[in-house]
Amino acid sequence: MENKKKRVVVQQIEDKKGSTFAKYQDEFEYLISSGIVLNVQAISTPTFPLIESSGKNLLKLYLNDVGILTCILYGNNINAVLDDEASINLGSVYESVVASELSAHGFRLFYYDNRSKGEADFLIDDYSSLSAVPLRVKSGKNYTVHSALNTLVYSGDYPVRSAFVLSNSREIKIVGKITHLPIYNVMFFGSENAKPVLF
Repeated sequence: MENKKKRVVVQQIEDKKGSTFAKYQDEFEYLISSGIVLNVQAISTPTFPLIESSGKNLLKLYLNDVGILTCILYGNNINAVLDDEASINLGSVYESVVASELSAHGFRLFYYDNRSKGEADFLIDDYSSLSAVPLRVKSGKNYTVHSALNTLVYSGDYPVRSAFVLSNSREIKIVGKITHLPIYNVMFFGSENAKPVLF
């Protein structure tokens, strides 16, 4: 879980050379359609509508039960999450929370990972502005460092109008086109409008 770039290589599933994704597609589809995991599809270009640039064979899967995930990671010791322990990496838990919440609000989930431009953990369609909205999930103190997000928003290569960073910070801060929000504010994202309602 520490290595975010770790991929499932289908030839290693049963140690059979020549295996392809198509052979295991039914198993992946079962996990997704049963609701055990959430499917986040890769996109090649972060532009609205995102589905037009999605790839079928490149995806991320998130366990759709954060309670089970935290038990797998931390055993029965819930203090890692409740006390926001600084020495514990909560990145995979935070990403699973965001995936579950966005999915519950009706968003289709996408991500972007480009060798030269960087990664956006999630992208969602904003139907009101007809643009893609990148989201970055950060679990450490360096939540203001997000060069990939800056590239997506400010490079001019893509029509991205706004972006969000969700972190364990307890403050809301807007810096140019990027809004920093506490992780729990993801509950305010609505599928009619990708921007959250802030009180």
